[in-house]
Amino acid sequence: MAIPDRIERTVEFAHPPAKVWAALTTAEGLGSWFGDSAAIDLRPGGPAEVRWDGGYLIDLTVERVEEPTVFGFAWKMPGLPEDEPYHTHVEFTLEPIAAGTRLHVVETGFARMPAPIADNEFTGHTQGWPKELDDLAGYLDAA
Repeated sequence: MAIPDRIERTVEFAHPPAKVWAALTTAEGLGSWFGDSAAIDLRPGGPAEVRWDGGYLIDLTVERVEEPTVFGFAWKMPGLPEDEPYHTHVEFTLEPIAAGTRLHVVETGFARMPAPIADNEFTGHTQGWPKELDDLAGYLDAA
């Protein structure tokens, strides 16, 4: 059975788009809800990283910055040699709504990976996005 190539989630926050944008695109924001610390060069091609206190690190490359509506990055899959081209693309689209912001998240690129890696990463990311988006909601509510 082929691995699906796409994960999509849509959530609504009772916060204005500018606040959600900052949570997605600043080191303080990313390092608060997505990890324990982060660094980001917010321009297409800019590097970013998210770290966890246990030593886990993910490297990202910023792909799209259309403030305040679209932010996208490439996410290199862990456990692969440095020269492997496999990564996924994550894109956040923000839409102002009467109650605040509707956020649409799409992650693609799993189908291009070797099957064992794709299966593991697709499963993990499918389970992970609801938790991460809950963490984002908690960060927004506390900020």
